[in-house]
Amino acid sequence: MEGEMKNFIKVWLSVTISLCYCHAIGKMASKGIKRLSCLIPVVCLFLYLPLCLTSVHIGGTTAFFIAWLANFKLLLFAFGLGPLSSHPPISLPLFVIVSCLPIKIQNNNNHNSKPNPSQDNNPSPGAREGPLNYAIKGLLVAILVQLQLAYEYSDYVLFVHPKLILLVYSLHMYFLLELILAASAALARATLGLELEPQFMEPYLSTSLQDFWGKRWNLMVTGILRPTVYKPTLHIFTRVAGRKWAPLPAVFATFLVSGFMHQLMFFYLGRGAGLKPTWEVTWFFVLHGVCLAVELALKKAVTGRFRLPRIISGLLTVAFVMVTGCWLFFPQFTHCKLDERAFEEYAALGAFFRNVWSSFVRACKAN
Repeated sequence: MEGEMKNFIKVWLSVTISLCYCHAIGKMASKGIKRLSCLIPVVCLFLYLPLCLTSVHIGGTTAFFIAWLANFKLLLFAFGLGPLSSHPPISLPLFVIVSCLPIKIQNNNNHNSKPNPSQDNNPSPGAREGPLNYAIKGLLVAILVQLQLAYEYSDYVLFVHPKLILLVYSLHMYFLLELILAASAALARATLGLELEPQFMEPYLSTSLQDFWGKRWNLMVTGILRPTVYKPTLHIFTRVAGRKWAPLPAVFATFLVSGFMHQLMFFYLGRGAGLKPTWEVTWFFVLHGVCLAVELALKKAVTGRFRLPRIISGLLTVAFVMVTGCWLFFPQFTHCKLDERAFEEYAALGAFFRNVWSSFVRACKAN
């Protein structure tokens, strides 16, 4: 664990120095191919750095923040787009933080702007979720960890269906991700007046795949894929297929890139266990990309003449996501041995805190 922490410090020191370089390039190189050519070495470095870490929690979070978020934001920055591009340019500390964390600069002029009806119906996560909400999620994470431990070491393991365990793993990762992002938000808000980008908007209330992927699930990823993949592809195919049908190939291309990036994240996680990718995660997103494209095509064909009741469409959507997830996505948690490795990290962390507490008690007794 000590060696992993040293590597973690080295990795993030390298990230910080690289982002300082990118900030300087933004002032010296004009947007376009010239700036992109200067940033490509950093993009390649950010793809390599997660390979220096093997921890599920530290390595996985670092890979997500720099190999995906930071790289996509830097690609947008190369062409004068995205959250890193503004006039006047943002300061160096903001540039570094916004580059590699799921945050956005807080708009302090909201009180002068006109109200947005859609915002009234969909309050921001920051306004809806408070300390009690995250305390409950923290408690749920602890309960899920105990359930996983009971499954691993109980004599009654045969009485638990494997798909139920996959569901427990997925809920564990979901709640843990929300807690990590909430901690990042609190730190950014307290120090630099930044706020976390919205993440989830009650995905279990989705009434269609378009609603699930576009408005409710992992909105941080949706927000970074839309300008980097969806909009450029939409622009290209609008000239070829027309404005009506251009969104279909744009949606598929977005899901294809998302599938590759998710597979890359699992590769970073799985290499610590010496495992090779199975590409099931990529196929999961390819399947959903095809199904969402078909859904959009059907909506355009019927043009509002037919619509399923909300409760039926909602149940069908959630059922489809869960079934395909248990088939292609969730098994990656056990394939990469994330459960076993996570328990080892929890045990190492517990031993560390016990040693710290013992040292503190001995120091108090000595005094």
